[in-house]
Amino acid sequence: MAVTEPAPAAPTIAHEGILRRQSLREPAARTYARSLPIVPVRARGLTIEGADGRRYLDCLSGAGTLALGHNHPVVLEAIRKVLDSGAPLQALDLATPVKDAFLTELFATLPRQFAGNARVRFCGPAGTDAVEAAFKLVRAATGRSGLLAFTGAHHGMTAGALAASGGAQDIRVTRLPYPYSYRCPFGIGGERGAELSARWTESLLDDSRGGLPAPAGMILEPVQGEGGIIPAPDAWLRRMREITEGRSIPLIADEVQTGVGRTGTFWAVEHSGITPDVMVLSQAIGGSLPLAVIVYHSDLDCWPPGERAGTFRGNQLAMAAGAATLAYVRENKLADRAATLGARLLGQLQGLAVHHPCIGDVRGRGLMIGVELVATDAGDPAPPDPALAAAVQRECLSRGLIVELGGRRSAVVRLLPPLTLTDEQAVAVLDRFADALAAAERAVLRRTETGPSY
Repeated sequence: MAVTEPAPAAPTIAHEGILRRQSLREPAARTYARSLPIVPVRARGLTIEGADGRRYLDCLSGAGTLALGHNHPVVLEAIRKVLDSGAPLQALDLATPVKDAFLTELFATLPRQFAGNARVRFCGPAGTDAVEAAFKLVRAATGRSGLLAFTGAHHGMTAGALAASGGAQDIRVTRLPYPYSYRCPFGIGGERGAELSARWTESLLDDSRGGLPAPAGMILEPVQGEGGIIPAPDAWLRRMREITEGRSIPLIADEVQTGVGRTGTFWAVEHSGITPDVMVLSQAIGGSLPLAVIVYHSDLDCWPPGERAGTFRGNQLAMAAGAATLAYVRENKLADRAATLGARLLGQLQGLAVHHPCIGDVRGRGLMIGVELVATDAGDPAPPDPALAAAVQRECLSRGLIVELGGRRSAVVRLLPPLTLTDEQAVAVLDRFADALAAAERAVLRRTETGPSY
């Protein structure tokens, strides 16, 4: 009687089969699936369980959409309540009790000076739709077309949002230097580098021979996310507010990734105390479901009915989940918790950098943290090391930790854990990251010693 090999475990077969079919059916443009070859089947809080039976600690949090982590009970209850009530799931821009509750909660979280004269526009379901709406708003209100944006920015994937993001080319968008202390465009860094960035902006706007017509608006991120977790200095943000206000240029704060407590205040602009003319909000405000709005000063409210309409701006489930999330973060002071725990993690990662020269910089605000990895053999600052960053990401995944990369040449490891992260989970995240970093360094060292293989 022939002896047969035991069949592979069913979870592994399902996992590999789904990944194989994804590669055949989905486009080359897929991103997260390439560096994170997992198949989530269940999730709760920080933890994801894959189809292969493995458990992962998720420090990507749906690119920041999951302020409370996966499937938080208050979010699920809010969704069930709408489903059980028989309420419409899609209501276009009609008034509904669900929308009213969401707006009431949203206004309760906004900076007081801003909320007093604000209007809210529901857009298409993605953050990039809200960015497009913000551009259209300030162009209509000012009668001008040009925009001011910053190096390293990321505002979305639609045409107008891409045009204002780093690396794009659009003659209607003027690039300004964002203060990036570690890789200062002026070679100085710190407060002086940020001051030169502000002076450059001011000089360009006031130079009658500079070739820059009066712009329709300025858009900035209080912390650049995809750009590599780069917090804007508070003093610099106040200067940008002074510069724009003094020249009647609407200031747009892109809070798509920084909002809902992520940086240690409910909205990241609160660190500096500025009041923008427009805030772009998405991701976490939908409680994990698609939702995007712009909040803007009533003086800009010049749109006629039907302007910038979107069919899916009436998503009732997202509004219910969003209202529950906003309320939970506010009532449980999770922004304060993010500030405290984030500062602790930053300090521990900076301590780790002392023993790992490949860590060029550790920075962030609240639970929005970046670790920039560099080649250690040349340069001041040393050049980014995307290969090492990719190796660290792989080693993290093999240890059950999900992280994402960003920044220049994708050399920044980004940590965006949920605001519900516990002290014990934070220790586990740090331990797995430190172990993965050491393993990646050893692998790079081995390749260096043995040389290329042919």
